Amino acid sequence: MHIKTLTIQGFKSYRDQTQIEPFSPRHNVVVGRNGSGKSNFFAAIRFVLSDAYTSMSREERQALLHEGVSTTTTLSAYVEIVFDNSDNRFPTGREDVVLRRTIGLKKDEYSLDKKSASKADVMNLLESAGFSKSNPYYIVPQGRITALTNAKDHERLALLKEVAGTKVYEQRRTESLRIMSETEAKKSKIVELLDFIENRLGELEEEKEELKEFQEKDKEKRCLEYALYQRELEEVAEALDEIEEERKRELHGANQRRELFSDREQQIQTLEGQISTAKHELSTLKLTKHGAQAELSDLIRSQKELELRVVDLRAADARAGGQRTSVEAELADVEAQIAQKEAALAALVPRWEAHRVTESEQRRALEEASGRLDALYSKQGRLERFRTRTERDQFLRGELAALESHRTSQSDALNTSNNELQTARMSRGQLDQQIADVLQRGEDARSKAAELGDELARLADQRTEWVEQRKDLWREDTKLESTKRRAGDEVRSAERALASMMDKDTGIGLRAVDSIAERLQLSGVYGPLYRLFEVTDPKFNTAVELTAGNSLFHVVVDTDQTASKVLEVMLREKTGRVTFMPLNRLKPKNPVPPNAEDAIPLLEKLRYDPAHAKAFQQVFGKTCVCRDLTVAAAYVKSHGINTITLDGDKVDRKGALTGGYHDVRRSRLDAVRNVSTWRSRAAAEDARSREVKDATLRLDQEITRVSGRIQVLSNQQKAARDIRDGISAEVAALQREKERVEVRILKLEEDIQELSSELSALGARADAFRVELSSPMVQALTAEEVDSIDELNKEIQRRRKELVEMGKTKTELGRSKNIIQIELNESLRRRRDELRSKLEGLGEAEAGDANAADDLKVRTHELSSVTSSISTLARKIQEMEKEIDKFTHELQEHRGSLESMQNQQAEDSRSMAKQQKNTERYIAKKNLLVNKKDECNRNIRDLGVLPEEAFEKYINDKADRLVKKLHAVNEGLKKFAHVNKKAFEQYNNFTKQRDQLLKRREDLEKSGESIEQLVEVLDQRKDEAIERTFKQVARNFEEVFETLVPAGKGKLIIQRRVDQDDDEAEEVDDSQQRTVDNYTGVAIKVSFNSKVDEGLRIQQLSGGQKSLVALALVFAIQKCDPAPFYLFDEIDANLDAQYRTAVAAMIHSLSSSGQFITTTFRPEMLVSADKFYGVLFNNQKISSIRSIKREEAMEFVDQEAQAQ
Repeated sequence: MHIKTLTIQGFKSYRDQTQIEPFSPRHNVVVGRNGSGKSNFFAAIRFVLSDAYTSMSREERQALLHEGVSTTTTLSAYVEIVFDNSDNRFPTGREDVVLRRTIGLKKDEYSLDKKSASKADVMNLLESAGFSKSNPYYIVPQGRITALTNAKDHERLALLKEVAGTKVYEQRRTESLRIMSETEAKKSKIVELLDFIENRLGELEEEKEELKEFQEKDKEKRCLEYALYQRELEEVAEALDEIEEERKRELHGANQRRELFSDREQQIQTLEGQISTAKHELSTLKLTKHGAQAELSDLIRSQKELELRVVDLRAADARAGGQRTSVEAELADVEAQIAQKEAALAALVPRWEAHRVTESEQRRALEEASGRLDALYSKQGRLERFRTRTERDQFLRGELAALESHRTSQSDALNTSNNELQTARMSRGQLDQQIADVLQRGEDARSKAAELGDELARLADQRTEWVEQRKDLWREDTKLESTKRRAGDEVRSAERALASMMDKDTGIGLRAVDSIAERLQLSGVYGPLYRLFEVTDPKFNTAVELTAGNSLFHVVVDTDQTASKVLEVMLREKTGRVTFMPLNRLKPKNPVPPNAEDAIPLLEKLRYDPAHAKAFQQVFGKTCVCRDLTVAAAYVKSHGINTITLDGDKVDRKGALTGGYHDVRRSRLDAVRNVSTWRSRAAAEDARSREVKDATLRLDQEITRVSGRIQVLSNQQKAARDIRDGISAEVAALQREKERVEVRILKLEEDIQELSSELSALGARADAFRVELSSPMVQALTAEEVDSIDELNKEIQRRRKELVEMGKTKTELGRSKNIIQIELNESLRRRRDELRSKLEGLGEAEAGDANAADDLKVRTHELSSVTSSISTLARKIQEMEKEIDKFTHELQEHRGSLESMQNQQAEDSRSMAKQQKNTERYIAKKNLLVNKKDECNRNIRDLGVLPEEAFEKYINDKADRLVKKLHAVNEGLKKFAHVNKKAFEQYNNFTKQRDQLLKRREDLEKSGESIEQLVEVLDQRKDEAIERTFKQVARNFEEVFETLVPAGKGKLIIQRRVDQDDDEAEEVDDSQQRTVDNYTGVAIKVSFNSKVDEGLRIQQLSGGQKSLVALALVFAIQKCDPAPFYLFDEIDANLDAQYRTAVAAMIHSLSSSGQFITTTFRPEMLVSADKFYGVLFNNQKISSIRSIKREEAMEFVDQEAQAQ
């Protein structure tokens, strides 16, 4: 085992956490400058392992904490050592053992393998691993060698004793001497007590004779007193018997009156419940009636309003009847006129079209003729204008080109006009289709409005029906809320009454059990016992309740695991106390009940689930019900069962008799029954209330849905009406658009005719130019051309006249056509639409309309519904009034019965109070007699043990004669007033004490001898330990010194007291036996250059030699009691170079069996070491350690040597 790693934080100069690399299991050397923290490093190990830092004050702990120049304050420090435990010297079973000590201003703690441990456990563990308290030299700090060098002989003897472990012997010897001293003190006290007892026994011997004569007189006196007391006791017993008989007679009458009183109490309780129920029902009915009457008033007011509205609508319908007839007649006349005009227009339009086409053809022919004529005139002019053909042809070609260009543009215009005409005609066709569609939509809108009206009427009827149902549900809900509130109040009242019959913690616990079972869904929690059964016959209620007692509130569960689950939650939440009855743990052993009619097993009067049978057998299985206490007591003796009467008087099989008055109004079973009844009623009312609320909610949803549907349909109907009303305007707009398109068509047709005519004329002129180009140049027109001019002039004149006539005819036809169209569009058709709208407004059958006949129908239907609701509500109010009368009558009867019973109870209460006074008087008299009887019995008991003659000697004597004899005896006893009446008893007691003290003195003498023997043995063992240790250390010292100084010799000498005056010492031989007190010190003699001379004492050596001798002694002690590792702090500081080399060689050889950690400033120790560490110190006074190489360590040591 060796130190593996070391971690320091906050300890002295090591502020920051410093974890040292793993140490070598052999020799490790630590180097560093003075003041860098090497000694603090060793102090940290001592802090954990040795007793150097125990029982420290606050100031001493503060001194161990780091105090540097940093701003932070160190509040705690710790040192942790990790041991390599591969050899299992620590009996922990682990390869590594982690030991830590933490210190603060107010704490000092140890931990072992990361777990908290006590200091005693840690020290015992270290002791078991070889860290012996008797050998403190496995850690050698600075100054220890110097102190050992300067030690006196007696100090070295003390060290030898410490190494030998004599402290244990000395402690045990001191304890033994203390016990011996206490034993001597006890022996002296025992001797004193024995002397006192012997003297007292002599005095009691003289008093015994006088006491015998006194006892004879006293026996006579006690016989006389017994006779007097016995006679008085018999007289008191006779008086008590008479009083008891009288009390029984009174008690029988009182029991009868009490039974009647209890029965009336129950009847009063029942009547009070009935009165409360009747009051609640009466209050609910009155409240419902008030609401119904208010609703009836509203309905009657609505009825009157509807009646007036229906009358008004009927009058309006009558007035609208004549107006509708005239409108219908006017509409028929307008439609006839429209048909007539449309027929005339249909006949006129073809004629106008034919004239327009003829006029167009005629105009084209006129244009062609005019073109030819203009060409001839132009040719005639050119004949005069041009002299040559070339000039003429050039001009003609220019004109022809211009004509062709103009003709091309006009042809394009004609094509454009034709396209526009075709588009216009298509637009007219589309407008005709749109007008037809709009008219069809108008018809569809009328049909849809009618259908929607029918649907609206049906939905309105349905909504009215559902609203009435909802009102009924509201009334029922109001009644249920009142009933539910009363049930809730009754449940709370019953629960308070039940809670008052149990302690608070039990009530809280039962509520917690229910909550926990519901939360955890524990099916095995069946609930308290009182919920699990019913009493089949109410007259057994008292017997059942008193038999169960507090067991009524015990919670029945299936297994103890279920009980544990509930109990854990209750303990965690701190919710009350309950007692569980796990069915799997119940093993009831009930006796066989008697097979007799006057002893009924109580279980037979209970109804319960067979699964819970064990619980009821446990509580009720040993109990039978008997008619009276006499029979009950007999069955207890004969069958070993518990019995109880119907009144609740119990006889226990162990002998206990309990009973008395039981207040039936405080019955737990009745309270449980009330809670259960009202809970079930409240649950039923709540369930019905939820059903009503759900039904109301469903009706609300349906009414809302229907109302929404009505709103949607109304909107759709309004949209259909809007469509219907907008049809006329839309048709009129389309008609106007159509007229505009027709005007456009007409204009385009005229333009096309003009363009066609112009193109014909242009063609004729072009043809004339071409002909002229092909003809030779002449001086004048030909005869044919001249004739053509005349003919063309005539044709033009004729065609112009015809065109004028045609224009007049076409204009006349167009005017007639326009007049008819204007009349149709602006007058007749618009008037027709107005008349249709007016007719629809006057009551054309469209259901859902708010006008005319439809409104009348709706209002009439509403009036019928309201009238039906009024009759139904009036009938309900009549039924409520009958029920109110019935409950009022019942309430009066119950109050009368209650008053009568209360008067009877008051009278019985007075009778019972009177009887109570009589009973108190009987009790007082009885108590007086009982006290007198007790006094007689006490006096008889005070007489002590009586002789046999006392029970017969004076039995027949008269009382006055007994008194005289007693007086004479008392006079005779006066002369013995000073006698010691306890002489015999005292004599016996003192004799027993003397025997006990003699035995105790003998035991103490034996104990003292044993202690003396133990002290001798301890002295002998201590002497042996010192001699044995000295021999071993002396032998080791010689070996070590010879190893360190091969040319020299050294030995230890123990000094005896007999040689002190001569200042001589001799070696202890193996055969010598000396006592410890004979030794006064241990001296050292060494020789450094000879093995034969006598040598020098240590005081005669130089400083380096003294240090070497001290080191040799340390090594000798360590070899005597080896440790797992050693810590040496600058042990070679005062040695010469050759001795430092020898010490280093010895450490190297010893490191094979133990770990060494040393500090040094000398190079010799570095030569044979295995691992090296350097201690650094910064300007903030913080130390740190790191692993270094041998070369670095050597360099540091050389620098230090040069600096010195």
